[in-house]
Amino acid sequence: MKAQNLLATSRSVERNRDFPAMLRILDKKCRTCTPLTPLECISRCKTWKLKNELRRLHKTMENPDFMKDLMNTLKSDTRLQILMAIAKGHYSIRKLQQELKKAGHSYSQDTIAKEYLHPLMEVGLAVEAQDRYYATTFGSSLTKLIESSANIVNLLPAHSECHEETVLKALLSGPKTFEDINGLVSQKLVSRILRRLKKVGLAETPRERAYIFFFRSKRDLAKETVSSIESKVYNGIPAEGISVQKLAEKTGFTTRTTYKHMRRLKGKKLAFTRKMPKTYCLTATGKKLALLLDELYTLVEETLISTEQVFKCNEAERAE
Repeated sequence: MKAQNLLATSRSVERNRDFPAMLRILDKKCRTCTPLTPLECISRCKTWKLKNELRRLHKTMENPDFMKDLMNTLKSDTRLQILMAIAKGHYSIRKLQQELKKAGHSYSQDTIAKEYLHPLMEVGLAVEAQDRYYATTFGSSLTKLIESSANIVNLLPAHSECHEETVLKALLSGPKTFEDINGLVSQKLVSRILRRLKKVGLAETPRERAYIFFFRSKRDLAKETVSSIESKVYNGIPAEGISVQKLAEKTGFTTRTTYKHMRRLKGKKLAFTRKMPKTYCLTATGKKLALLLDELYTLVEETLISTEQVFKCNEAERAE
């Protein structure tokens, strides 16, 4: 009966990907459990195994480079394919080799182990038991999060310092100037990072090539003599300013005509120009990836906080 209850609890935990709720279930079960011997607790209890898994995960996540290592691990189609497979069940290397071969990938078992499985294990996404590999609770949570967007993760450069991820997350809150981004990463890297993001279609700049904007001055139009064209151009200038290309489209005049009459309006002190800083913003794909990164970072943060409870609990038990 006890074994059935433990199994039911474990299945409930595995279905529940909310780490705080999961920990409450584990702690409650451990407090009421009365194993005949300590060996029974270690060898048969799935709840104990899950708590031990979380304790190991906490130590892994405490590494200052954990987030960088995790992101670089995920930037591999083959690793993601393996992670998706072992999140659904236990796989031997031979079985994984067969699954990869069906997808057109021919790898030796040694390559699968060293290049793909071990990196997943090092960041706490997978574990091995009796020559079979399966996803950890954290690995299953992450798989569920990225399974519908796994392909766009590979748009990021592999084996990087994850500066691109930092910039993408920053752009999620709105367009940023070069100077804004310069405060997030090293000045020497900003241009290269932005070029990379634009090249793979994750970021873009406004379509207007000119960044000179026209504004109305505070001078009263009624006090000046203006032509009908000048009046139309003047009235087409919004309070927030406008580029000459947009103004030409709005008024229906050619760009050349618009420039001509803007010069006259400037001469009459009715308008002025200001150079606006170039801004960078996310594309639709970039926003999708940035949102995924934001959710991923949140998952890691919540997991670290939650696993710390297990770690502290284990330390307290040892002290007793």
